[in-house]
Parts: sequence; structure tokens; C-alpha cells
Amino acid sequence: MGNINNITEFIFLGLSQNPEVQQICFVLFLVFYISIVLGNSLIVVTVVSSHHLNSPMYFFLSYLSFIDVCYSSATAPKLIADFLVEKKTISFVGCMIQMFWVHFFGCTEIFVLVVMAFDRYVAICKPLYYTTIMTRRMCGWLVVASWLGGFLHSLLQTLLTVGLPFCGPNKIDHYFCDVHPVLKLACTDTYVLGLIFVVNNGMVALISFLVLIVSYIIILVSLKSQSSEGRIKALSTCGSHITVVILFFGPCTFTYIRPSSNMAEDKRIAVFYTLVTPMLNPLIYTLRNEEVKSAMRKLWTKKMNSDGK
Repeated sequence: MGNINNITEFIFLGLSQNPEVQQICFVLFLVFYISIVLGNSLIVVTVVSSHHLNSPMYFFLSYLSFIDVCYSSATAPKLIADFLVEKKTISFVGCMIQMFWVHFFGCTEIFVLVVMAFDRYVAICKPLYYTTIMTRRMCGWLVVASWLGGFLHSLLQTLLTVGLPFCGPNKIDHYFCDVHPVLKLACTDTYVLGLIFVVNNGMVALISFLVLIVSYIIILVSLKSQSSEGRIKALSTCGSHITVVILFFGPCTFTYIRPSSNMAEDKRIAVFYTLVTPMLNPLIYTLRNEEVKSAMRKLWTKKMNSDGK
């Protein structure tokens, strides 16, 4: 079948059709999104403005927080606004753009988490070579590689999707444009393309997750040779990373490693990795990190003193 496209817009079915539930969700997700923006922005500002948080670990943390804001912003504003309207529409072009940004920032976050694990591996397992390996130049290139990897991954998916014929129906059983629910609306056989998407999405998530797990196992085993104080500090730092990895990769891998069969289940799980995890990340990284908390207190004190003058 040729590329026939009679669809100019899609209609989201959203998380619920119940008006009362939608009102509750509007308030709840608005609070979530405000928390994501404020919490992650605070980490970025703290790291950038503090002279004490100049290590590669905090350099990568600031980028992770920035990506979390961008990632949630690709879906949350539209989701929140749709709770207030009966017909939740998005143009065909807007749908493809949203899909691109969701996978661009999502995949970039995966690669940044892998980079952060590599940083901790070098710091704990190769401490004598840490400053030689993790130079400012190397850190910059690792971040650029993460952005580039996310861009290429998302570009491939978007180009393959936009070339499909859509001739109706146009109702997406989701709250944002994702590959699997959009693929179900194509009026052609998408079995092979679906497998390509499973490999492109699922394998990236699964392989990255396995690499992260193996790296943290190696790190934890190597801690046996560390001093008691060094072991506690390393466990605190790695504990935060491992928590974020499980919270993000668990639902993400479950969603993309297999062809979707239950959209209602998938969109509920998607809330977790697009909104809940980005909201929890600032808490996870600050509550167990005295350096970040101290830098935040100094930043707040400095602001209060400047306002008082």
C-alpha cells in the first residue's frame, strides 16, 4: 500500500473518561509537573553556581536533571491541559514532533545514566586513574555522545512512523504519541516494523539496563577492599544511582521490550517513567547527599542575604 494519509489529527483517549477522575488528575499531575520543574531546576542551578560541586558526578547530575525537565515537558503540559477538555486532539505533525521529543529525551537519559555508572566505576574501581580518565574534555564528549545517540535513535523511529499510511481510525489509546499506540492505527501490515521498534526501543533499554546492573555489581564487589568510611560514602552515592536506574528502567523496559497488547496497562506504566521518576530524582539525589544539601543551603543563604540588602 502506498503512503496514503487521510488523517490530519489524532484524538487521545487519555488516562480516564470519567470527568471527576480527570479533575483529580488535573490537580495531581499539575503538582507533579511543578515539582519536576522546580526540583530539577534547583539541582541544575545549585551545581552550576557551586564551586564545591565541580566533579564529573555533579556535572552529569546537572545534565540528568535538565533532561528530566525536558522529558516530562514533552508530555506533561499536553496531558494536564487535556484533563480540562472533552475532546483531546493533536495534529498529525504535532503527534510526530511529540514522539520525536519523547524518545529523544528518553533515550538520552538512558545514555546519561550509563555514563554516570561509568563515572562511578572509574571513581571507585580505578581511583588512581580517575582524574586522568574523567577529564573535563572526556566528560563533555560523553554528554555529546549521549545527546547524539538519543537524536539518532529518535530520528530513526520518527522517520519510519511518519512514512506509514494512516486512513482511520484516529483514536490513540494513550495520553501522548508513542510508537506502539500510533503503529496500531496504520492501515497496513506493521508486524515487521513493530519488531524493528521492539529491537530499537527494547534492546536499547534492556542492554543499557544490563550494563548498568553488571557495572554496579562490580562496584559493590570492589567495595570490600575499601575503608569503612569510603565504603559508606560509595554505597550512599551508588544507592542513589541504583534507585533511579530501577525506577526508570523497570517500567521503561517492560513497556518497550515486547509488542504492546494492553494499552490501558501501558499508559498507566508510562506515567511512572515520564512523570513520577523525574519528580523523585531530585529527592533521591539530595536526601542522601550531604554535599548537594550543603550547597543548596549556601545558595539559599546567599539569596536571602542579597534580598535583605
